[in-house]
Amino acid sequence: MAEATERLQRYLEDELGECRDEDVERRLDELGTLEKALGPAQVDAELDVLAALANETRYTLARVLVAAGEELCVCELQAVVDVSESGLSHALSALVDAGLATGRKDGRWKKYQATNCAITLVTVLDGSVSDE
Repeated sequence: MAEATERLQRYLEDELGECRDEDVERRLDELGTLEKALGPAQVDAELDVLAALANETRYTLARVLVAAGEELCVCELQAVVDVSESGLSHALSALVDAGLATGRKDGRWKKYQATNCAITLVTVLDGSVSDE
């Protein structure tokens, strides 16, 4: 921590022209407040969402559900990804658990739809990653 504090002090000296111990303490307090505002539960929940997308099958399913804009049957999703029925079921369960998809039984068919969270994430990624 001492090394981080020294580095912060050098940074504040560059930014402010001078730096007193009070400046460092005030900035450390501000940073601590930011860290506490996020909270470990929020971090864990967000990491669960990102982890759910960190697999090619799950990410492909999420993108397909977002692109469809409507419910898709498991049989339709099976045609999109090259995994076993068990693998597909596991991937869809992970998306549901992470809040990226909803699923419902419709007679003998199981249907899934992207959530607003999935739509938002895919939209953000579409605008932030280039092919270059």
